Amino acid sequence: MKWRGWEKVSLEVSDPTVPSGRLPVEAISPVIVSASRSTDIPAFYGDWFQSRLKEGYVRWKSPFGGRPVFVSFARTRLVVFWSKNPAPFLSGLDTLDRLGYGYYFLYSVNDYDKEHLEPNVPPLDERIETFIRLSRRIGPGKVVWRFDPLILTETVTVRELLDRVERIGDRIASFTKRLVFSFVDIEKYTKVRRNLDTAGCRGAREFSDAEVAEFCEGLQCLNKRWGLTLSACAEGRDLSQYGIGKGQCISYDLMTTEFAHDEDLMAFLRPEGQQALDGSSPDPSRRLKDPGQRNTCRCIVSKDIGQYSTCMHLCAYCYANTSAETVRRNYSRYLADRESGKFYDTIVG
Repeated sequence: MKWRGWEKVSLEVSDPTVPSGRLPVEAISPVIVSASRSTDIPAFYGDWFQSRLKEGYVRWKSPFGGRPVFVSFARTRLVVFWSKNPAPFLSGLDTLDRLGYGYYFLYSVNDYDKEHLEPNVPPLDERIETFIRLSRRIGPGKVVWRFDPLILTETVTVRELLDRVERIGDRIASFTKRLVFSFVDIEKYTKVRRNLDTAGCRGAREFSDAEVAEFCEGLQCLNKRWGLTLSACAEGRDLSQYGIGKGQCISYDLMTTEFAHDEDLMAFLRPEGQQALDGSSPDPSRRLKDPGQRNTCRCIVSKDIGQYSTCMHLCAYCYANTSAETVRRNYSRYLADRESGKFYDTIVG
């Protein structure tokens, strides 16, 4: 049976335009929340996230001008955090534990310090220390290392990238079980090319097939001592000959391994009666594939709650920021509101 969409619930939300100050709305109620592909909530908006958990819902704004969608946490069992710097959010993990939410982190640890492609992330050593600290806090199975994206430039060759991956991996491989990487897509996203040019990244380009093979062969060799599960995010090529699977960041396999004790989550992932006539179970990645992602993405369904043009890392390759000026303006508004104790139902009201 194909996934038919999230269940819906009724909510009353704050609305100063109506006499009662409360407006009844219909909200979707996802089992899995993504926080977030669009911005780094743990690094910059952890206070907002915790305030919305208390309120029980968020309002999601489509970056393409669609109608706002209300998202209730009433049935949420798992939150997947995407971050380059979860350190500011570590103190909030106790709240998640107390409220009974499961969670894991997709933690991007790249090394583009020389190229200044990630101008506002902490120094690499600090990010590695945070990775280790987080892993010790929640377990290596719940901290996924992402090296995302892999970019070639006039000075960054395949060999140089492998050297950088090796230096990071040798320090954190024992604190994770999975490495997910991606090859940069530049030509598909006009703003990515524009942002890279603005950042002065000379000769940034995508990988040729031969360079993909060179990188994967090198990574396969490195992984002989790491023993990680390797996967490539949103990759159409078959890389299985290198021991590299197809990426699944919102991962069925991880959830059924790390959160098997959560009966409600397992009931969503493994509903009764989901068997073919021959008694076999259908591929959960196909049944639960996220319809909002690219065809090459194998993530299962989740509801993202982030907001475009709010991530202050200002990474030059980011597709989710319109411009640095817009991001700085939005973040300044957020900080001013936070200072006065205001948190809206969207990240930036």
